[in-house]
Amino acid sequence: MSADMSADVGAANSISRRSWLKGVSAFTGLALTVGINGIVSAADAPVPEKKYGSAAMPGGTVANPLVFVSIGTNGIVTIVAHRSEMGQGIRTSLPLVVAEELEADWSRVRVVQATADESRFGNQNTDGSRSMRHFFMPMRQVGATARLMLETAAASRWNVPVSEVSAKNHEVHHTKSGRKLGYGLLAEDAAKLPLPTPDQIHLKDAAQFRYIGKDKFGSIDFQNIVTGNTQYGIDTRLDGMVYAVIARPPVFGGKVASFDAADAMKVPGVIRIVELKGSPPPALFNPLGGIAVIANNTWAAIKGREALKITWDDGPNGSYDSTAFKVTLQDAVRKPAKVMRNDGDTMGVLEKAGKRIEAEYYIPHLAHASMEPPAATARIVDGKCEVWTCVQNPQATRATVAGTLGLKPEDVKINVTLLGGGFGRKSKPDFAAEAALLSKAMDGKPVKLTWTREDDLRHDYLHTVSLEHLESTLDEKGMPLAWLHRSAAPTISSTFVLGAMGESAGELGMSAINIPFVIPNIRVEAPPVPAHTRIGWFRSVFNIPHAFAVQSFVAELAAAANRDHREYLLELIGPARKIAPKDLSDNTNYGESPTLYPLDAGRMRNVVELATREAGWGRKVAKGHGLGLAVAYSFMSYVAAVIEVVVNDDGGISIPRVDVAIDCGPAITPDRIRSQVEGACIMGLSLAMSGEITFKNGAVVQSNFHEYEVLRALSAPKDIRVHIVQHAYDMPLGGVGEPGTPPIAPALCNAIFAATGKRIRDLPIREQLRKA
Repeated sequence: MSADMSADVGAANSISRRSWLKGVSAFTGLALTVGINGIVSAADAPVPEKKYGSAAMPGGTVANPLVFVSIGTNGIVTIVAHRSEMGQGIRTSLPLVVAEELEADWSRVRVVQATADESRFGNQNTDGSRSMRHFFMPMRQVGATARLMLETAAASRWNVPVSEVSAKNHEVHHTKSGRKLGYGLLAEDAAKLPLPTPDQIHLKDAAQFRYIGKDKFGSIDFQNIVTGNTQYGIDTRLDGMVYAVIARPPVFGGKVASFDAADAMKVPGVIRIVELKGSPPPALFNPLGGIAVIANNTWAAIKGREALKITWDDGPNGSYDSTAFKVTLQDAVRKPAKVMRNDGDTMGVLEKAGKRIEAEYYIPHLAHASMEPPAATARIVDGKCEVWTCVQNPQATRATVAGTLGLKPEDVKINVTLLGGGFGRKSKPDFAAEAALLSKAMDGKPVKLTWTREDDLRHDYLHTVSLEHLESTLDEKGMPLAWLHRSAAPTISSTFVLGAMGESAGELGMSAINIPFVIPNIRVEAPPVPAHTRIGWFRSVFNIPHAFAVQSFVAELAAAANRDHREYLLELIGPARKIAPKDLSDNTNYGESPTLYPLDAGRMRNVVELATREAGWGRKVAKGHGLGLAVAYSFMSYVAAVIEVVVNDDGGISIPRVDVAIDCGPAITPDRIRSQVEGACIMGLSLAMSGEITFKNGAVVQSNFHEYEVLRALSAPKDIRVHIVQHAYDMPLGGVGEPGTPPIAPALCNAIFAATGKRIRDLPIREQLRKA
């Protein structure tokens, strides 16, 4: 191959396993230890005092108004949004909290997006449903501090005690004299003042709220979104920019054996061919390698890629096959494994039981399939790299790009655009590192890298595949005497630690070990199974398979006992009480304080009662109709769903109505809560009905939405009703973005059983109800 046609960009500077083991807890919230057989488990970091919540996150929180708020002489207030916006509304919600305490006129507020800089803005990793949970109070403090500084500046100008002035709707008033000054006239003086100490700051009473908890505010980006005036990662345009796509190894761990780019270079518009060397496993956030085609437009790059002739070395995962791996999972769950929770004598009780009830539930790999595939634009000038991209984790992006290029982090700038969906995929910035490598190959020229839908589905950090095995035996009243749950799935830890096998404690703490059921004997085990592809975070993560299995099995036990499902579930949950996570063998608790966040059985009972009451549980339904129920605790919130399903004579499914009750603590922005729960409902139904990624000869079979189906409008519920449990604002907040997903699949399958008597244990449902 001639030098003017191609360039070989190595991965010598890719972030190493050693450096990632040092920093992985910073990005994942977990400290990992490697045991025998490569099994990875979560462990407390070796620090003198255990930290929880935002204090345990890299960067922590920052409550400095000089960082987040600026006020122009025209009175326009500009608030910095430091969390990534992907449709969840956080670019509106957190600035709204600041504006509330600032007493700002919302119509005179503008929002700008922060670049990656956790030392300045605090933690920016937008996942784990924790943006509002961790930053509600700091952003209130930001607003209240800025308000006090404006009041102090006004009092100084009027030569009166600050106790005599007060801020109200973008002005500071002196009640005694009737004088007032707008924020724009006070901003310069206020910015020169020393920051007040925390004891000087006074937060507003909830009765004074104008914005928090109110429904009258839509997204600050709505108008620009519907008029096409926003910028997503894929929209970036720079002067002199060229365009790229990459042919990546079809099998994870594979590499280029040889290639011929002669025909690709003949495609009009193609400028250059670049070979990217892959990185050795584990995957981390490093590029996969492959052959990049750079052109003067994206279409030319795609056509050039189609003209490449590549021979691949598939490597050790070339035989990965979904059908065969399902058998591997079945074998794993049918024999004893590592014990993760062990209350009482489960095995002894089951061995003596006259009749066991057993069930196995299968959940396939799932793709994130966000509407905007990954995209990044990078350029390098004077040894400094600047990137424009749609990422959930700006700081990890900065670190990954710096490590890939061999630069200092301070020489990398990450501009965060809007995200057209994320769901956890865009917290892994491999695509940003690819763009940076291609800019380097083009001598710093700006390069826009686009992932097509095919790239997105075939090279995702997929949601894990899992098989859940449950067993129980019932007493004379039909209640469980013992509960055995074996969960076999490739662990996310395999992305960071070579050979990691077995779900970690944190992964099992997602609706497997932390079930609050009143059962005297409970045992949860985690068989070690390997990963053969990249595994990553997905909306609600391991709660999806665990909640599907647990809530389906509860319904099966209720049916075996000839009991009403709702009554049975409530009896299993037991009386209202607060349970220490450690009493459930949960030592991770989503990284939150077990004191602030015990598992509250009363709140779980309440959402079950609320959802079933609103749905009219127990009402008479027509033939072919059924109501299904499920509940899940995840990300510090409690969600119950009741789904009404209609199954016609041909096995077709329609969903007239869904009722979802959510208790996420105080409802800061109710409209955003409803929209997130509605979206979670749609996503949960989509993965239950049609979501499936399969492998053959090591490669993903599905290529686009004709094979990896997402829920179509005609199949969506006709009516989704979200019921929000109200709380006072002195209660710790729960998450919202993810907790709505886990109960949807089991509620749907339980409804199908109520309508047809057929039990669905393997997802997706697809044609399982169709008659031959």
